[in-house]
Amino acid sequence: MNASQSARERARAELTSEIKAVARGHLAVSGADGLSLRAVARDMGMVSSAIYRYFPSRDDLLTALIIDAYQALGDSVDYALARIARYDVRARWFLICRATRAWAVEHPHEYALIFGSPIPGYRAPQDTVEPAIRIPRALVTVLRDAWHADRIREPHKLETLVPALEDQVTQVADSVAPGLPGWLLARGIMAWSQLFGMISFELFGQYVGSVTPTDDFFEHSIRLMTDFVGLVI
Repeated sequence: MNASQSARERARAELTSEIKAVARGHLAVSGADGLSLRAVARDMGMVSSAIYRYFPSRDDLLTALIIDAYQALGDSVDYALARIARYDVRARWFLICRATRAWAVEHPHEYALIFGSPIPGYRAPQDTVEPAIRIPRALVTVLRDAWHADRIREPHKLETLVPALEDQVTQVADSVAPGLPGWLLARGIMAWSQLFGMISFELFGQYVGSVTPTDDFFEHSIRLMTDFVGLVI
């Protein structure tokens, strides 16, 4: 009986994976807002009622695809980081940026799903939060390790944060990297925004006619942002 149950579970897992694979193909054609359970079922040769046993609604399927995309991006970055020594904080920062861009270029439609325009009528559940913070957490971890190892070069003149912003970054630091100074976390958030802004501009065609191809500009930018946050060699 247990073996029979395991076989059913494996069959369900395989079909679930197939549904998601077909749905990813639909993202490339019609985008997230055009995703339809009935259309996915039709392409798989399933009756429309059968697919609802796996994903009760379009939003459930979207959530599964979003979580998978965040996890795939995080796994790609973790794989790259595994080849670098922990003490080499500057190289780790570079690798996070490069691996993130490489994954995005290879999976543009999944990138658009998680970092593109909001999907009308869809509200991401709490389940998506933990996968979504893997990249910012990786960046903050580098800053934390660098700070505690005295591998951060403080700017000659520290900028003053307005009280409201000081409170915000202090709260974030207390939750993810206790002891990290507010100015450093604020600069880290700027660099994080810069990273995804550049990737989005590249994938969504905003650099056409200026810095395309963008390879040299991207490398130039991440070097400057690495200096900006103060990571030393």
